[in-house]
Amino acid sequence: MKYKENWQETKEKFTNYWHQKNTGRPLMRIITRKPEIEPLSDGKPHEGSNAEVFCQGLYYDLPEELKWKDMVDKYRDPERVVARYRDFCEKHVFMAESFPNLEVAWGPGSVAAYLGSEIGFKEDTVWFEPCLEEWEDFPALTYDPENKWFKEHLAFVRKVKELAGEDFEVDMPDLMENIDVLSSLRGAQDLMMDLLEDPDEIIDRIRQVDDVYFEYYDRFQDSVKDADGGNSWSCFQIWAPGRLAKLQCDASGMISADFFREFVQESLRKQTEKLDYVLYHLDGPGAIKHLDALMELDGINALQWTPGDAGPDGTCPDWDPIYDKVIGAGKSLWIKVYSGEFEDWIRNMDRIVQKYGSHSVFFFLPEMSYEQGKTLIEYAEKNWSDIPGTFTR
Repeated sequence: MKYKENWQETKEKFTNYWHQKNTGRPLMRIITRKPEIEPLSDGKPHEGSNAEVFCQGLYYDLPEELKWKDMVDKYRDPERVVARYRDFCEKHVFMAESFPNLEVAWGPGSVAAYLGSEIGFKEDTVWFEPCLEEWEDFPALTYDPENKWFKEHLAFVRKVKELAGEDFEVDMPDLMENIDVLSSLRGAQDLMMDLLEDPDEIIDRIRQVDDVYFEYYDRFQDSVKDADGGNSWSCFQIWAPGRLAKLQCDASGMISADFFREFVQESLRKQTEKLDYVLYHLDGPGAIKHLDALMELDGINALQWTPGDAGPDGTCPDWDPIYDKVIGAGKSLWIKVYSGEFEDWIRNMDRIVQKYGSHSVFFFLPEMSYEQGKTLIEYAEKNWSDIPGTFTR
């Protein structure tokens, strides 16, 4: 891999992480600015503007000829997308368990587009237009190899993979599943009413989504998988040596625990049975009530908790009841770190490691300076290696 020095070691740590058997320090996603571009930064984590930032960091001094002219240029031109990413890689260092991987998702939930939605592209977001008014008038949800969005997206991903070669990973697109796909097709408010008024129809449609998901997943995975047969996954910056996916149900924040078990749990179980590695994305306070049902699924290997758009990061002690259940169920943690300054990050991560150990934790950190990256790794190697943790099941 051109832009990653310790790729083999990184792959070994990820493989162990999925099985809660990581050795040494915890996994850490650390992407740093090269010293020569540091003067372009204010020396602090930089979220930048929506026009500049993607999931790995900030574009610094992007050549004028590479700046996108429109939304086709930004999202759908493989040569231009790859050229911009190479520029990013040349100006950053992928330390610890970070690795160069190019996101090729056209929004989270593109299965909805393959089933009939239109995609809307904007500078800072991608969305899917609802496309049905009544389920009885809408055909069964089936794999359509001629769908315009699927054909273009698959061709785009294959071309990106060809241009990338072995220089960096090309991510698996964020396809989405279960009720979240139906919500894009129908609209969230109408779908919530459907759950009450026509539950049998929704259960049947979820089964259709379950079946069609892997028709699309398999074709994309065949296109992006590496020599190990594994793949990386979008903004979550994770890799596994087999069929990997991030699963979720954002709509679960609007339904009861009983409804989740009735409509969603079995759908997720079926997906995990066809995957080798699964990270579950638990999004928002309204979804916490489903944690017990999720921990019952043996096929979920790790959980990522998103508190919301504002507030403390994933190291906040308020989230320990969530993490207690995850570690107690024998699964791993994916934790985003951003609250406070650099010294706060170290102190907050230290609390997590001392409680939960170093064997099952992945820390996702903001872009930082090269010197900060070296300091953090040295601290982790010295203080966080093979920590069993004080938490007991």
